[in-house]
Amino acid sequence: RHRVSLLLLDLLPGEHKAVRFQDVLSHERTSPVTPYKKLQGWSSDQNKWDEKLYPFWEEGDPRWKDCWKGGRVTAKLDTDSPALVGSNVTFVVTLQFPKCQKEDNDGNIIYERNCTQDPPASQDQQVYVYNWTEWIDNCGWENCTSNHSHNVFPDGRPFPHYPGWRRRNFVYVFHTFGQYHQATGRSSITFSVNTANITLGKHVMAVSIYRRGNSAYVPIARAKAFYFITDKIPIFVSMYQKHDRNISDSIFIKDSPITFDVKIHDPSYYLNNSAISYKWNFGDGSGLFVVSSSTTSHTYTLQGNFTLNVTVQAIIPIPCRPVTPTAPLPTSAVTTGASSNLDSSATIESMEDNPDGGCHIYRNGYYRTGISVVEGILEVNIIQMTSIQMTESQAENSLVDFVVTCQGSLPTDVCTVVSDPTCQVSKSVVCDPIVVTDECLLTIRRAFEEPGTYCINITLGDDTSQALASALISVNGGSSSGTTEGVFIFLGLLAVFAAIGAFVLYKRYKQYKPIERSTGQAENQEGLTAYFSNFKAIFFPSSTERNPLLKSKPGIV
Repeated sequence: RHRVSLLLLDLLPGEHKAVRFQDVLSHERTSPVTPYKKLQGWSSDQNKWDEKLYPFWEEGDPRWKDCWKGGRVTAKLDTDSPALVGSNVTFVVTLQFPKCQKEDNDGNIIYERNCTQDPPASQDQQVYVYNWTEWIDNCGWENCTSNHSHNVFPDGRPFPHYPGWRRRNFVYVFHTFGQYHQATGRSSITFSVNTANITLGKHVMAVSIYRRGNSAYVPIARAKAFYFITDKIPIFVSMYQKHDRNISDSIFIKDSPITFDVKIHDPSYYLNNSAISYKWNFGDGSGLFVVSSSTTSHTYTLQGNFTLNVTVQAIIPIPCRPVTPTAPLPTSAVTTGASSNLDSSATIESMEDNPDGGCHIYRNGYYRTGISVVEGILEVNIIQMTSIQMTESQAENSLVDFVVTCQGSLPTDVCTVVSDPTCQVSKSVVCDPIVVTDECLLTIRRAFEEPGTYCINITLGDDTSQALASALISVNGGSSSGTTEGVFIFLGLLAVFAAIGAFVLYKRYKQYKPIERSTGQAENQEGLTAYFSNFKAIFFPSSTERNPLLKSKPGIV
């Protein structure tokens, strides 16, 4: 009964209930007036809203269909949260126009050239969707009284008159934490809010966008996004190991260093002047390590599952609060000795608040994850190379057997890549599954269809790791005797590949440094004479030809 009486009072003739920002921006949700800490540059949503100049439409109102020519405008609201309390959180609003429409340099909305739309634009709409420049040019810089120019915000405050302000044809009204912020802009706007007075937790930022109209501003879109305020430093740790085949599976290789890199999410650079330390516990009983660098490395010497913990601590300088002097106690209540103690304690409190000439606060961030450590393939070596004698009918091919060994776990696949002598241009890729049951010792037979000098890469891999050996070989043309003369320089060793699958892996190799050929003259003999020298390199990507120069024969690895 009381509620009905209130409604009747609102409807009495001559009475008009004032519309508040809260009524418009909270989308008619009833909520009590809650005292919030004031955000710098923001105003209370209890202020009056000029509904005549900035009409409010509920969702489902048919007027939304005609608020924009050619379709409906949508707004995308993005944020860079989570934000550490005290830092700035940034929001970006981007308007997305109907198909074939865009904003030009003057802020007008025009139709894109050579863009097909359905239905086609009429003849008088071939250029402009909204020609606001013409409206503005018909109005003076100040005291514009024509119907199409009302350069004030919903609360009546005038637009800021910075250069180009009249070309900003959209009004953005943001609402959060019981307060609102107004701004003019074009089809995209970015603004930041300091979080010092925002409570921790999850909050909603809402925005209402209006466009310039003939007699009033017209609502065109709304959007909202959640943002998070935390007192924990947002961090993430990326891990890299040069023997690891898949960096995203949290499985790493024993006896090979892992590089850990801590990424701090601080887009507003709030921690730039802070002293930051990193405390590591790798979970293998090696102890605690405190470093000042965001990057560190660690080698696990045992296989198993381990829990990685890292704590990031920032000492943030802040302005010191003035020390409030303590009122002296009555003389009759204290002795001289007590007065001396009181003065001393007050001095100590001031020094504790200002120990190094400037006050500060502490913020911590935590990261915890589980990792697995396995044996993996650590090294590949080519220990022998032999040419295979061929019959007259096979003279077009030169067959070569490569005897390969490895250290660590047993491989499950082998890939061979042949490239030009500089190891810069890949010519073919051949990959085969293999079964090794005892020790890592296998023979790989490959056929060379054309004579020449080639850079050879042989890679052995299992589910979690890969290792590489490289060589430079000179092959003569096939003959009845099947003799191949050449120089083989072993360059091999470990390399890192960051992809799943052998062919995809080779497509992602980095560029390989050229290999200098031996200056010595190779002696003629049946078979091949090899000179070995170790190196570390990463092979670069290449494509496979339809008729590769290097082929595998059926039944031979």
